[in-house]
Amino acid sequence: MSSRLVGVGVGPGDPELVTVKGVNALRAADVVVVPVLDSGERGRAEATVLHYVPEDKVVRVVFALNERTDRARREAAWDAAGARVAGLLERFGSVAFATIGDPNVYSTFTYLAQTIAGLVPGVVVETVPGITAMQDLAARSGAVLTEGTEPLTLVPVTAGSAVLKEALAGPGTVVAYKFGRQAAEVAEALRETGRIEDAVWGSALGLPEESVRSAAELDGAPLPYLSTLIAPPRREGGRGGKL
Repeated sequence: MSSRLVGVGVGPGDPELVTVKGVNALRAADVVVVPVLDSGERGRAEATVLHYVPEDKVVRVVFALNERTDRARREAAWDAAGARVAGLLERFGSVAFATIGDPNVYSTFTYLAQTIAGLVPGVVVETVPGITAMQDLAARSGAVLTEGTEPLTLVPVTAGSAVLKEALAGPGTVVAYKFGRQAAEVAEALRETGRIEDAVWGSALGLPEESVRSAAELDGAPLPYLSTLIAPPRREGGRGGKL
């Protein structure tokens, strides 16, 4: 029987936002892998998983989640993590990998699945979708992501503020992920494009330290790394004006 690797999206942090299918996948797997930094602190994925499966079923695997400059170190960490998960697949057959948000949206799982495909011949890779941070922020702030024919652009600010500025100059809603360390540049881009008044940002959604605020309050101070921004377009013409 083929081994099975399932990437399970567990949402942005609120345990209540894990889907029924996601919970079932976590419980059906022989083991559940959660990614951790080499510093060892518990991440959001692990904290969420522990609401649904016992701790002895959870395997913590170190990933270079924040390594962006040293490619050799990053590659070595990926190889080590892939080998660890490949070993688990050989022993248990069914492994779930828990990732915050959705496993197909800027997820660690993408790189793991690519690595495992080369290490475990015939492995079956599946994903269970999860609720994303932009969906959760929209619900908590009342921001509408799209109307009518509006496009939706998702930008990781780790790609640079110029990418964000280009998106903000276009039509439709712009969502920015991982912008906390470049909050000052993001605020400047929002002001330059006339979008700051309607934009909202949030961090630690669903957690005790949650913050959801107007982007107009951004003062240039650094924010949590996983902060999310929603910048809707100007909406005129009344209800259904963009149909």
